[in-house]
Amino acid sequence: MDTPPVGILDGNTFILSDGCGDISPDQLAPLGLYSFDTRHLSRWELTVNGERLNPLSVDDLAYFEARFFLVPGAATHYVDAKVSVIRRRWVGGSFAEELTVFNHDPAPMQLRIRMEIASDFADAALLGHPTDEPRHGTSYARVEEDHLRLSYERETFVRETIVSSAAPAAVDERGLTYDIRIDPHGSWHTTLEVETVLRGARGRDVRASLAAHKGRARPEMRAELADWVAGAPRLVADGPLAATYRRCLVDLGALRYATLALHERLPVAGLPLSMTFLGRDALLACLQTVPFVPQLSRPTLTFLAAGHGAVSDDFREEEPGKMLAEVRYGESAAFEDLPQAAYYGAADTTPLFVVLLDEYERWTGDVELVRSLEYEARRALDWVDRYADLTGRGYLAYRRRNERSGRLNQCWKDSPDGISYRDGRLPGYPLATCELQGYAYDAKRRGARLARDCWGDPAYAERLERSAADLRERFNRDFWIGDRGWYAAAVEADGTPVDSLTSNIGHLLWSGIVPADRADRIAELLMDGRLFSGWGVRTLATDNHRYNPIGSHTGMVWPFDNSFIAWGLRRYGHTGPAARIAEGILSAATYFEGRLPAAFAGYDRRLTGYPVSRPRMRGPYGTASGAPLLLLRVLLGIEPREGHLSVEPAVPVGMGRIELLDIPGRWGRLDAFGRGRLPLEP
Repeated sequence: MDTPPVGILDGNTFILSDGCGDISPDQLAPLGLYSFDTRHLSRWELTVNGERLNPLSVDDLAYFEARFFLVPGAATHYVDAKVSVIRRRWVGGSFAEELTVFNHDPAPMQLRIRMEIASDFADAALLGHPTDEPRHGTSYARVEEDHLRLSYERETFVRETIVSSAAPAAVDERGLTYDIRIDPHGSWHTTLEVETVLRGARGRDVRASLAAHKGRARPEMRAELADWVAGAPRLVADGPLAATYRRCLVDLGALRYATLALHERLPVAGLPLSMTFLGRDALLACLQTVPFVPQLSRPTLTFLAAGHGAVSDDFREEEPGKMLAEVRYGESAAFEDLPQAAYYGAADTTPLFVVLLDEYERWTGDVELVRSLEYEARRALDWVDRYADLTGRGYLAYRRRNERSGRLNQCWKDSPDGISYRDGRLPGYPLATCELQGYAYDAKRRGARLARDCWGDPAYAERLERSAADLRERFNRDFWIGDRGWYAAAVEADGTPVDSLTSNIGHLLWSGIVPADRADRIAELLMDGRLFSGWGVRTLATDNHRYNPIGSHTGMVWPFDNSFIAWGLRRYGHTGPAARIAEGILSAATYFEGRLPAAFAGYDRRLTGYPVSRPRMRGPYGTASGAPLLLLRVLLGIEPREGHLSVEPAVPVGMGRIELLDIPGRWGRLDAFGRGRLPLEP
């Protein structure tokens, strides 16, 4: 497929098609209609008189609707096309598509309109991971009265797709056909309704009794979106920044869904294959957006607390106090072919839970939530010391316990080659990556504040502070590579440092584990041409053996990664480097119409002149949408301090004036202003 897929969504129900609106089998792009981790349509192809259509234009009307303007045949037909087609579609719990066919000829026209329809009911968790294992269920297509029913059954796990049409159609097991006559300069239209059904053990849709999963009309969805955007601070800025900000807010609002256990909407990770709750992504997105949409954090914290680990389970990689990494509802989760029904295979979600709980309270003053989650927060801090120290060296480390289907790397760089030595060798396990120690240190420090200020336990606070100080001292001894002048990306079980130069060192700054005298060196390295591309910090330095500018964790630039790095630089007073990163990422956003991809290539900015992205990574993606918001926080220097809002702007020259109005917090709502006066070093 030559162009990026077009996606619309409502929670974790979404449709991904090509630029014509069609869904066809495609090995490179997981096109389809999905709901709760099952693909309900794998073919949705429109033809006119047997000809496929070609696009004139695509309108992205809102996150939940789109419109395609099409003509039959090849591009040479565009000039004198006698027929054109408009496909308007939307999702709102279910999926609907309105077809309008126009006759531009002065004579009447007979046409055959055909919609080819099929579903493989594939599990979204398995897409992109080919397997030769046979499916255990059975599929069928059945014509029932005036609609087509597609179904997949495996014991009590039943998924169905029901397609009906407003206009009369000849329905067969492979689709719908319309033989129509259109008057001169006339038109014909119909609406196709597609219902997705998730049947459980009792034979009824498992969502039937949940109000959060009732279908919603477009006016209701528009009003909800307007309320979401209106509730956030208002940005007044020169240039394209305001448009990027609004796009990010809209995408963050779109990337929320109600689980089958909680009616409040949680953040999903992003299109195309992560439209589900991922603990790490949710926590990071909430940390990015607390000053803007704090209401995203409360259900995230509540959901994680309710699902925190209770037992030791190798299959799910669950341990007491550990926080969820992933929740899915597909076939592989239902039958435990994979552990994703409730998977705990991430080493960072648990300390980040405590970090977010503290950050949320510092902004909102919601002591009630902090007190209600005291038990879970204490369990999380206990997990860090009791279960995560796999080497006995006092460091948070990971090693997968589910050898068949668990993740090998359980930090944010979770690809198999995400952590490597400078010469390309892969390390052994258990493995303690450097940023995990920063998260653990930060969690202990923040946990101490909560214990003292909210839980009334100063003795516990002192123990946590002593533990944090000890971790900081040991970390700066064992992870610092003196002859390299940087922190190891990780340390193996025997203490051997993994000597690659990576973006991980930037996360150490926002955690606060770095001494001030070494922060200068870290800032220098982050801005070094080996790491900094001009757009942002690469995941891996260019002089490392595995560097690849289009490798996810071996050279690409991740906006979320850079937003936290900039936050850390600002914390240590490095306003210039922080502003350079902010300028690079925000400038890159303009090339993507304000919607940053999850990652883009690590090519030098002077080489390409524009950021290069892979089509499958263009999202929307939650932590990428959150990046401009955190960068705004960095540029304006807004921080909650002792119950008040502190503002210390450091806006680079050329960015003009920035006004962020009605910032919510425990102080009510306040404004922040900044003007582009900070010169950027080349």
